Amino acid sequence: MSKVLLVLTSVALLGLSGCADMNAKPSSSESTPAKAVISAEAQAALAAAQADVKTVKARNDLWTTAESALKAAEAAAGKGDSATVLKEAKRASDQAQKGMAQLNYPMLKIGD
Repeated sequence: MSKVLLVLTSVALLGLSGCADMNAKPSSSESTPAKAVISAEAQAALAAAQADVKTVKARNDLWTTAESALKAAEAAAGKGDSATVLKEAKRASDQAQKGMAQLNYPMLKIGD
């Protein structure tokens, strides 16, 4: 009888100790995820690309390739990938500038 009582008491204590941690608050490091950090050069390139795309978008001349490159750069910035941010931000700026330059092309004239 004493062995059965010892086993039941042990099981009850283990069960209660497991339930005690269910209401514990997570530590501050678990509740706030670390923010990804990119290099200063990547931040500058991203800011320039965002400004270029915003300017071109206001004129309704934005190429879809510029917009997708900017989204890729912003996603890479969220992950902390500076190399990809630089690559995609430069591509977005280049495509935005080419879209603006396209406005200066002469209209196609057929015939006289």
